[in-house]
Amino acid sequence: MNLNQVTVPARDLARSIPFYETLGLELIVKALPHYARFVCPDGQATFSLHQVTELPTVDGLTVYFECPDLDARVEDLKRLGIVFDQGPKDQNWLWREARLRDPDGNRLILYFAGENRLNPPWRIKP
Repeated sequence: MNLNQVTVPARDLARSIPFYETLGLELIVKALPHYARFVCPDGQATFSLHQVTELPTVDGLTVYFECPDLDARVEDLKRLGIVFDQGPKDQNWLWREARLRDPDGNRLILYFAGENRLNPPWRIKP
């Protein structure tokens, strides 16, 4: 099994699409006003936006995008006007993360984990 796609809610796709394009995702489906889909620049994963009239009130959604050049990417995005809640920071789970929100408040984390993404020291042994 492989994760193919993550879909997040958005109130105004015309406003959200440029945000995700600025992050580096490539728009491949534009079915306004209801749906848009992007492909991630590395690999085959896709990410989509689905129009909603009201955003969910439960704060539980977080989307992670891996960036091998995390620090440089964050600086480039800041120059393009993207605002971060937290700049790149080493976490105790051995990932380096920067946190931000999309135009609808969905939590995003740009990160780099290297080998620790799939093989942390505490990984369960088969």
